[in-house]
Amino acid sequence: MTTPKNTQGLPEFHIVIPARYASQRFPKKLMADLGGKPVLQWVYELSLKAGAQTVTVATDHEVIYQAASEFGASVIMTRDDHENGTERLAEVAAKMGWKDNEIIVNVQGDEPFLPIELIHSSVMALSQDNEAEMATVACVIDDVADLFNPNVVKVVCDEMQRALYFSRAPMPWDRDGFAGIDSKEGYLPVDFPALRHIGLYVYRASLLAKYADLPMSPLERWEKLEQLRFLHQGVKVQVALADSLPMHGVDTPEDLEKLRHQLSLLDS
Repeated sequence: MTTPKNTQGLPEFHIVIPARYASQRFPKKLMADLGGKPVLQWVYELSLKAGAQTVTVATDHEVIYQAASEFGASVIMTRDDHENGTERLAEVAAKMGWKDNEIIVNVQGDEPFLPIELIHSSVMALSQDNEAEMATVACVIDDVADLFNPNVVKVVCDEMQRALYFSRAPMPWDRDGFAGIDSKEGYLPVDFPALRHIGLYVYRASLLAKYADLPMSPLERWEKLEQLRFLHQGVKVQVALADSLPMHGVDTPEDLEKLRHQLSLLDS
């Protein structure tokens, strides 16, 4: 299905939704019911509202292929040996014949309430930086516990708002303020430049075309952060800033129950 061209002054872009059936923490989660329809359908419908040229579900499983077809999605069957969603995007971009300068947004299939504004801001960030091949999103960290939490990925940027480094470690480090710190509770100074990475990725098709040939970097191996592969290769990554952290996606059955509860409050 192709959506009408957007009228919001955005450059043209495509959305691809990588959709795996299996998941270690929550198998079949994309097919789980949320308010009367599968999680994946919520993601597809919000992607349509974003004004992309095309919205495509990319999967390697027949169950997802059939389900997506039934709710009217454009869906492509991909290989089953991809290690991550980026590889799956690269296959879709090649099959669709997208030109090098075209912009592709990776919208995760388990993010049913991803704010459309984040898609728009990241697309604009990439389109306005002619040297960048990739964009992502971050928001300010104001809680000390988040800064020290290894599950919260941090990013530091240069003056052009390009990523310098991503890490699970607390960064930047306040040499004087953090000296002898005993507690990880409380709030950081308003002007402290700590940013939390939000895992939304936007690529130029040219970068996806060469992704398979980019070897895993040593830093990626240690940090377990795929985006470090790009920085290691000198790829310029533009970072758009969000006003706040978006609603959490569906990683576990508990996450799904929280979203169901929130939906029930809206309906009541």
